[in-house]
Amino acid sequence: MLSILLDTCVWGGVLPILIELGYDAVWSGTWPQDPGDSAILAIAHTERRVLITLDKDFGELAIVKGLPHSGMIRLTGFRAGQLALAIHHILGTYHQELILGAIITANPERVRIRKS
Repeated sequence: MLSILLDTCVWGGVLPILIELGYDAVWSGTWPQDPGDSAILAIAHTERRVLITLDKDFGELAIVKGLPHSGMIRLTGFRAGQLALAIHHILGTYHQELILGAIITANPERVRIRKS
């Protein structure tokens, strides 16, 4: 299973659900302070974790600025209660693409994949 880092903007209630599903998951909301987007992306990459966020700024950092990453999922339009199952589905369905560093944007109707 993929290791994941949940950005602070992702509802913290997702963390115990993903851990129960067997994921090695970390939520940046438990850190003493927010180190900023660039540092979060760097930590996820160093620890080989897929970054999961609601924030489009991470895609800019990876695509425009060329910062390294280990795969990324940006979720839009999901209610908090839908996030864990959406993440679980995306991680399972697009496992290989994420291993190869894909950036995935998903909403309840559609999934877009940008391969690295």
